[in-house]
Amino acid sequence: MSTLETLQDILVREYNLERARLEPEASLSTLGLDSLSLLELMFKIEDGFNVKIPGDTPTNLLTIQDVVVYIDGLIASQPSALPSETAHPEAGQPEAGGPSSQRARAIT
Repeated sequence: MSTLETLQDILVREYNLERARLEPEASLSTLGLDSLSLLELMFKIEDGFNVKIPGDTPTNLLTIQDVVVYIDGLIASQPSALPSETAHPEAGQPEAGGPSSQRARAIT
């Protein structure tokens, strides 16, 4: 799913907007999104796209396309996790009851 489609899903679900109105060139203010709504949208974007928005909400987001470009920039700037870290976050940690813990019990 594209960034635009995901953003449209958020706007439809969270703001009860009609998808037909959510063209890339649609103005956020015309859609009824004021500065408070835009701030709330930033939190929903963080959750929906799994990104971290640094600092304050940008003030130059005027259209849906502006938001899409902003999100794509956030995604591109996020550090990617190493595959081994995401697949096995516990890698390198001794298992409970494994050899390290058995040695600890033998010593005590």
